[in-house]
Amino acid sequence: MPDLLGINHVTLSTADLDRLVTYYTELLGATLAFERAATPADPRVAVVDVGGDDHLMIVETADAPTTDLDPLGRAGWGLRVATHRQLCEVREQILDAGWPVGQIETLPTQWTMTARDPDGRPVDVRAHRPRTAASPPPTAG
Repeated sequence: MPDLLGINHVTLSTADLDRLVTYYTELLGATLAFERAATPADPRVAVVDVGGDDHLMIVETADAPTTDLDPLGRAGWGLRVATHRQLCEVREQILDAGWPVGQIETLPTQWTMTARDPDGRPVDVRAHRPRTAASPPPTAG
């Protein structure tokens, strides 16, 4: 049996494809991989590269997406940056753009914050902690 390599994509629905693509590309640093116009049989779709071989498929629909947290009180999915410093930078970018984002929390294996995209959908943004680090997170600066 072949080994799994990871998640290929996560699909998000939105009533405003352009706004959501702009949020993920211009604010969070994703790259637009491709966009497909709507046809009589299929909705408009954009795919953004979020690093490695991972993608968000964004589908434009007439219905508003679900904006609830998962049963653990967090976003049901997340993105990853490389370091705590980058996580702090992303948080500042989100705040500067006027979008909501929570404080950075320290978990046993990572640092995390929950942002809300333009549709109000929660997305966790995380940075893995070094496996040997038992100290508190570094200060930004």
